[in-house]
Amino acid sequence: MTTISTAAPSWLALRAGADDAARSVGLAAALAALLPPAPVVLHDLGAGTGGMTRWLAPRLAGPQQWVLHDGDAGILDQLDLRSAVDDAGRPVAAQTVVAHLDALHPGVFRGAAGVTASALLDVITRAEARRIVAACVDAGTPALFALSVTGEVELDPPHPADAVIGRAFNAHQRRKAHGRRLLGPDAAAVVAALFADAGWQVRREATPWRLGPADAELVLEWLDGWVGAAVAQRPELGADAAGYLDQRRAQVADGALSVVVGHEDVLAWPR
Repeated sequence: MTTISTAAPSWLALRAGADDAARSVGLAAALAALLPPAPVVLHDLGAGTGGMTRWLAPRLAGPQQWVLHDGDAGILDQLDLRSAVDDAGRPVAAQTVVAHLDALHPGVFRGAAGVTASALLDVITRAEARRIVAACVDAGTPALFALSVTGEVELDPPHPADAVIGRAFNAHQRRKAHGRRLLGPDAAAVVAALFADAGWQVRREATPWRLGPADAELVLEWLDGWVGAAVAQRPELGADAAGYLDQRRAQVADGALSVVVGHEDVLAWPR
């Protein structure tokens, strides 16, 4: 079975501010305009600790019932919806479903007004993407998928090793893991094409993280993961990786490093 979410709560908490700053307000407003009159039911895939619900619910009108799916029961135990309210400040209702992508049969979203996910598409396969899209199309349910990694990274100041590390990281994102070929940086384009092929309308918007001195803890954690994945993909890079990280960490400590990490949001809805 394919677990819908594998993110650690500590990582979700660390990235929450950058995620919320990056998400597309325009696509959220477009989704809100597509929804029927309240009350509405929405499904969030790979819900984690509830970040998407906390951010999106206040941008949607009227009473809301959220169905939060995650394959990790432990992470759902740390769900935090204390600040999840609708546009009138009323708390949203929520239920959790411990489920895997294999459980997303075509009828799972019938009766729902919308489907969402955040930072999910790049860690699934093409077959899993087809399953999600098919379930949305079956139900005629608009979908907003946020913060899919695009593979684009800009560091300032630049370093000669940035490009080779970036290519290795992107290859790692597209790797075959436990028999599954991950979509990685191709995810947003693949899912957009699947919806378009089904005759749906699609909007895409760049939603990059823009990180600076105020985000030092997140930058350090991201750097370790970015370089670590690159070395896992190409072990020969390990000889120079330690020195590269030392230099980048020193720049973070001096408040001298900024990073732009590419992400993309996708909104799809029936014609």
